[in-house]
Amino acid sequence: MDPNFLPCFLLLLCIVAFADAGSVGVNYGRIANNLPSAVKVVNLVKSQGLERVKVYDTDPAVLKALSGSGIKVTVDLPNQLLYSAAKYPNFARSWVQKNIVAYHPSTQIESIAVGNEVFVDPHNTTKFLIPAMKNIHQALVKFNLHSSIKVSSPIALSALQSSYPSSAGSFRPELIEPVFKPMLDFLRQTGSYLMVNAYPFFAYESNSDVISLDYALFRENPGVVDSGNGLKYFNLFDAQIDAVFAALSALKYDDVKMVVTETGWPSKGDENEVGASVENAAAYNGNLVRRILTGGGTPLKPQADLTVYLFALFNENEKDGPTSERNYGLFYPDQQKVYDIPFTVEGLKNYKAPSRSPVSGGQQVSAPVRGGVSKSTTGNTWCVANPDAGKEKLQAALDFACGEGGADCRPIQPDATCYSPNTLVAHSSFAFNSYYQKKGRGMGDCYFGGAAFVVTQEPKFGVCEFPTGY
Repeated sequence: MDPNFLPCFLLLLCIVAFADAGSVGVNYGRIANNLPSAVKVVNLVKSQGLERVKVYDTDPAVLKALSGSGIKVTVDLPNQLLYSAAKYPNFARSWVQKNIVAYHPSTQIESIAVGNEVFVDPHNTTKFLIPAMKNIHQALVKFNLHSSIKVSSPIALSALQSSYPSSAGSFRPELIEPVFKPMLDFLRQTGSYLMVNAYPFFAYESNSDVISLDYALFRENPGVVDSGNGLKYFNLFDAQIDAVFAALSALKYDDVKMVVTETGWPSKGDENEVGASVENAAAYNGNLVRRILTGGGTPLKPQADLTVYLFALFNENEKDGPTSERNYGLFYPDQQKVYDIPFTVEGLKNYKAPSRSPVSGGQQVSAPVRGGVSKSTTGNTWCVANPDAGKEKLQAALDFACGEGGADCRPIQPDATCYSPNTLVAHSSFAFNSYYQKKGRGMGDCYFGGAAFVVTQEPKFGVCEFPTGY
């Protein structure tokens, strides 16, 4: 054999492997008052080798700045426009003409996210989702853009009824017939994909008593065997994604592909936000980039190379909620990195992920590795209202929890055991916690659009007792 053949052959294999690998993008959120101009942001994204960006609206300054950049773009039709897009086809056509046709293809819009995490939107917009998606798609057909621009809608993992073990993954029963089946039919018919927001941080933060930090951060660990199918998992991200694949399979939609439209880890958090630290954020995102760019799917779908969007480009100082909400950024507003990780195959060559460090925001817990959300009653956690969320957001979230959310709100009715103190924060806390416990303390179940957060000490509101399980 030619001695020069083997290195060339191996190089060719590497090139082929990376060509078939997944793709990494970034979410460009702008809930802040100190961010650089859109032009500077586009230059920053290009300088990092990132080829995909997801935005949460269709701001003209952003779309114009992306023009000619070569960056593939996912735009969002916000939840508050779902009603109009669903009820009025002319509105959908006008929206597409103004926000898509006016910029594409110079701005390479590749997909439209119709709404975001609609099922947990306290304004109860779920029933408008499918008609809105169909009307937006029909508008794309009118302008002959339907083959190049896909339509989907990001779901939170709280849309799952079960996520542990991964093989038992299933969608919430009340969403299957009215939403998931028609949505998945639509995605299949249009060649689109399911958009999923997945945050291992939420699961770890709420269940650090039973989930290993190494398992959550893609670090070396013994692994977790799925009792349902015998597959072995070495990170929580894969386990979460396979729970969604299993849910798709249960409904016989194995052919529908998936894109992870949000995932990330905060670099800072409140005292009760276990695991939020610069070191852990760097480990999670750095190891995730390596995991995605070096190819290979999940244990359940080994050929399913994923496109993943990191959340988020910047720390956003005007976001509501706990401290973590303002500290998911890869960059500070001055464009300096919060921590140093690569975003390209080239950058991975000399990259070494941060070594282990203590858990911040709480005490380090030594516990067995498990592959999903804890169903035990040890290491109890509760969900309480965020008093800084504002009355309007709290009231809307309370209405959702006691209505569509199915929380047990009888104890906070007049003359009932938990009616006193009669405050919005107290009543919301009880309702949010009821919802959170009923859902099995799942990842994302204590969010309510930033109106709630998890605590590890039992809430105290008068003589009211907060349940820890149902």
